[in-house]
Amino acid sequence: MSGMQITGVTQHHVSYPLEESFEPTWIPDYAQHTHEAEVFEVETDAGITGVTASPSFAGGLEYETPLSLFLAGEDPHDIEGIMNKLASIDLVGPRPWHIELALWDIIGKDAGKPVYELLGGSDEPVPAYASTGQMLPADERLEYVEDRVDEGFEAVKLRITEPADLDIVREVRDAFPELTLMVDANKGWAVRVMDDEQRWSVKEAAAVAEELEAIGGVEWFEEPLPRHNYDGYARLREMTAVPIAGGEFNERAGELHQFLDRDAVDVLQPDAALVTGIKRALEVAGRAREDGVKFVPHTWTNAIGFAANLHVIAAIDGGWCEFPHDPPWTPEAWGAIVSEPFEVTDGLVQPRDRPGLGIELDRDVVGGE
Repeated sequence: MSGMQITGVTQHHVSYPLEESFEPTWIPDYAQHTHEAEVFEVETDAGITGVTASPSFAGGLEYETPLSLFLAGEDPHDIEGIMNKLASIDLVGPRPWHIELALWDIIGKDAGKPVYELLGGSDEPVPAYASTGQMLPADERLEYVEDRVDEGFEAVKLRITEPADLDIVREVRDAFPELTLMVDANKGWAVRVMDDEQRWSVKEAAAVAEELEAIGGVEWFEEPLPRHNYDGYARLREMTAVPIAGGEFNERAGELHQFLDRDAVDVLQPDAALVTGIKRALEVAGRAREDGVKFVPHTWTNAIGFAANLHVIAAIDGGWCEFPHDPPWTPEAWGAIVSEPFEVTDGLVQPRDRPGLGIELDRDVVGGE
């Protein structure tokens, strides 16, 4: 061990205004006007600070004090030991797995290397797919897709909430016959602010999958069922030739192994900031590779979560990187907490080659020193 010690944790609540209202499919019947995040700085006695962030709500989720109490005196290199402590926080508080990202930021800065290099990866650019978050009429969505294709994207993920929305997928496919499409039903989970989400049975999901087969060129069908219905996912996978994806917001690595144990998905999508942390993500990705399952992390949190997942993708040589982009949810909005938002060039996104996670906080947005 390095002898370095964590001395404390500082938290900042960020509420960043969006240019107009945004209606994500995972918050039914609710218009969002801000990007909410909790940003954390994990400080050490070596003068190195690691940063991380988690999604939040208006008003914030305050847990700086318990994190400081649990982590003070710990060596940030001791990932396993700290993950055990975070598991105790997980029992009674918000999901704390994003804190592990800050440990890697510290370890990378201490070593003078980017996280992907510490994990055995390279900075090869990764193909990005433009990921939408809301339902739009077909004509507006066609304009959106045309803009993304003009920017160099070779894949787009569309949202659907009911079978009638398949007409949007059909129209996009007709207009862009060569474009790779992903389709996300967002039935895995929901934030219930105004109303309960709609859920599909295996039979209903299979009927949609059959339509997607007919449309053709669908890379995967994402979260057609609730995230804990592992047997349902396994049955659905046997009923369709369209690859089935899920796992973005399950709890801890053990639940991801449930998908793999039951041959339930073709694509596993845990977000390092929400589900696993970076180390567990690599462990699950190794198991997925052995089982012939693709590993394509969810990245829809904020720029720090995105950076961490991109390091994971670079380390495992992943095939796709989700790039959230659905105005007003733009790279500038979800990247507001960092000084340099991420960009896609010629359909590719580049892992940052600076030490640690490779990002700097924008103090005008986040506050602090």
